[in-house]
Parts: sequence; structure tokens; C-alpha cells
Amino acid sequence: MSAPARGELDRSGAIEALAILLVEDEPDIAEPIAEALRREGHRLTLVSHGDRAIKRLDEAVYDLLICDIRLPGADGLSIFRKVREQQPGAKVILMSAYGSVAEAVAAVKDHAVDYLVKPFAMSELLGAVHQVGEERTLARSLAHARELIDSYEGDAVIIGETPAIAALIARVRAVADSDAPVLITGETGTGKELVARALHLESSRRNRPFVDVNCAAFQDTLLEAELFGHERGAFTGAERRREGRFRAADGGTLFLDEVGEMSPSAQAKMLRALQDGTFQSLGSSTTHKVDVRTVAATNVDLRSRIGEGRFREDLFYRLKVFHLHVPSLRERRADLPLLAEFFCRQLTAVGANGAEGSGERRTPVITPRAWAALSHYRFPGNVRELKHALRHALVLSQGCDIDLEHLPEEVRGRTVTEPRGHGGPSVIGPASLQPLEAAQRQFEREYLLRALREADWNRTRVAQLLGISRKTLWQKLRRLGIEAGSD
Repeated sequence: MSAPARGELDRSGAIEALAILLVEDEPDIAEPIAEALRREGHRLTLVSHGDRAIKRLDEAVYDLLICDIRLPGADGLSIFRKVREQQPGAKVILMSAYGSVAEAVAAVKDHAVDYLVKPFAMSELLGAVHQVGEERTLARSLAHARELIDSYEGDAVIIGETPAIAALIARVRAVADSDAPVLITGETGTGKELVARALHLESSRRNRPFVDVNCAAFQDTLLEAELFGHERGAFTGAERRREGRFRAADGGTLFLDEVGEMSPSAQAKMLRALQDGTFQSLGSSTTHKVDVRTVAATNVDLRSRIGEGRFREDLFYRLKVFHLHVPSLRERRADLPLLAEFFCRQLTAVGANGAEGSGERRTPVITPRAWAALSHYRFPGNVRELKHALRHALVLSQGCDIDLEHLPEEVRGRTVTEPRGHGGPSVIGPASLQPLEAAQRQFEREYLLRALREADWNRTRVAQLLGISRKTLWQKLRRLGIEAGSD
């Protein structure tokens, strides 16, 4: 049902402390930065000479290098190249005065590097450091998720290791071998049927049938016929005799999904079946006896339904001998990397379109931009909505890594930009057409200016809103001739 934990995903949402090498020779710049980073909980090593920084890289491993370009001894670009050769997993933030920016860009344009132009606000630096911490925490969570998923076994796997899910799994194991009815509650899309199947597979009935019926899919007489069977001619359209789901589940488990939608007459017959295991098919006076373990699920408040006279109180207590509540995805956010990795593997194996895959398929990676959108979306449809969003993304990515634009529009939210070449709802007639490149440039410039104004010209915040790196944002601003305060 769930693999034993080998370490834990970050459940608090906190960013882990980073080992940072800060290389800056100006004390009035270095000391405030060092103080701010230590206050954030990071492990900091501060040096003021390029050669000493090179020596430090030979002695210790760092998560992040923050380095000035112009230094005594080895310059910042030499230190940067040393990091790339010796510690390729480390991230780098370069700092430079206006005069050396072009030199820095030319030297590192093919690498994932952020850079800050002096003078800069401390919030910009801390924002860039926070982004590095988020990506590193996410990478470790995903590595742990892959390791956990490799060890999962069985058909009905409850994915997760947060306290809420651990408590649910323990409860499932505790009640699985009882024959008493179980009521499973939870929001739509949380995986109530999966929990019901886990109950069945953990029980002594595991080799007998698991039969499910959606009570909301049938009305009145049709639901009774579906559950208890019917004789030929019992009602209009009953052209042949049929055994119901109760008899099909004899010796096993009957899962009643959306039990709150059951009609009053079906509720009365269900109560009798739960009391003594007997029932009569529609149109028959013969009493049948079965050995069935009943598991019911609902996403509505049955107590409210009782107060409204829409659900029998005696049936409620018969169904709710044991109660299991499935938490929403909002209550188990730290399970998101584990769930996403599981669904990506599952959907890749069968093909995102549902067709069986041929041969070995590579599981796509979710980019940091896409992760930012996934982690900030509330998922009102819970785990089911997450799976559908990833299927959507896998279809659009066509085997490549999943990026922001592959996610459904509602998941992308504010992080998505408008399509290039479209400036809004206005229609451009033939007489006003301009070359596509010029239209793209005009739209991009106006969109960036709007984003900058909304973020009070905080470039780190703008990069986060647009789902791009600070490096990419800086390049766009330079290319489009946007300077601080321009409008």
C-alpha cells in the first residue's frame, strides 16, 4: 500500500539552508550581504580575494557562489569557470558594476547564472538566493520521490508520506481485516475509491471480487435493480433476468461510491441488506443471502442530509461502523512531488493519451517554471485534477520536459504570458498590419513594462511572476531598451 520511508520529503515548505561562498572585496557591500544571508540561516564563507576563493573551492563543496566580477587576484569569471569545472552542481550569482556587464554576459551566456548589477536592493539578492534554495529543495524532494516510487508494490498504492496520509494508511491497515462496513469521506478527487481498493487488498477478501457502483449514476428503480438484481419484466426495459452487484460481490467487497445520492427506497433495502445480509431482487419474492463487506464513500455531509430528511439516520450509522477521511491535496502539499513523479511515470508508461506505450519511455522532467505554477495552484479537484493536469502537459510536451506553457491555463495562472504577437482583445485590420517581428517586439516591451510597474520595478519579483530566470529577464530588458523608471 505504501513503501517504508527512506528519509522524508520536506513537509514544512521551508527552504533548506545553503552552503554559500561569498566573494566580495568591498567591505561596505560584503558585510551587509553576509549579515543578511546568515540571518536567513545560510552557512556562509566570506572571502575578499580571488585567489583565496579558488583555494576554498579546493577545500569544500558549496551550493551557491555569489561573486563579484572585479577582484584582487583571480577575477570573478575565473572563479566561475573553476566552479563549473569542479563543482558543476553549484549555482552562481555574479555581481558587477555597469561597466563590466557586457564582459560577464559574453563569458557566461550559455550557463544558468543570475547576475546583479550594482547598486542593487538587498531584496533582489535574497530573492535570487531564495530561488536557488527552492530549486535545490525541490531537486532533493524529487530524487527522494523517485527512490520511494521505485520501492512501491501492489495495485492499490496510496501515494504519500505526510502525517495526514501516514495516519490514513495506518487506519486502513487497522480496519482492513474486519468485516464491518466502512464509510470513506473526502472532497471530490481525493482518491476515495483508491482507499476502498486498498482496504480490500489488505483484507482476507483480497482474492474475492471487488465490485463498485456509482450511486449517482442511477435513479430510483434503476439503482435498486443495479444493486439487488431484477427478474425479467420487473420494470419497463427489463427484458432479461439480471443478478445485481450484491450477488456479484459475494465473498468480497462492495464499494458504494457517492452513497449520499441513493434514493429513499434503495436506502431502505440497503439497510436490510446491511442488517442481516439478505435482500430480494426486483420482481422476485425469493430472499438471497450474501457475505459482502460494504465500503461506502461520499463527498457530501451526510449529517446535513439527515437533517434535511434526505438520508436515513439508521443507515448512516450502519455504514459508518468505521470512518476513514481522505485529506485534500491542500492538507498534504508536501506530497506533491511524490504524486507528480508517480503520475508522470504512470502516464508515460501507458501513453498520455491512454494508449499502451511501445518500448521503454523516458519520464519527462518538470521544469522549475512549471513547478512554481504547480506548487502555487490550490487544486480544488485534488489529486484527480493533478493527474489530469499532468496528462494535459504530457500530451502537449510530446515527450520533452514539461514546461510552464504545457500546463492547463488555470494552473499556469498569473505566471503565463499572452501568446506572442497578440496584444489583447482588439482586432487588427489589414491596413494596420505590421511585420510579425515588430509586433512581437512591441507586445513584449509593453507587457514587460506592465509587469515592472505592477512589481514596483523589483526585477526578482517580475522574473518570478513571468516564470523566467533573472538572467532571461535582464537580457530581454537590454534588448528592448528598458531601463529603471522608463515608461
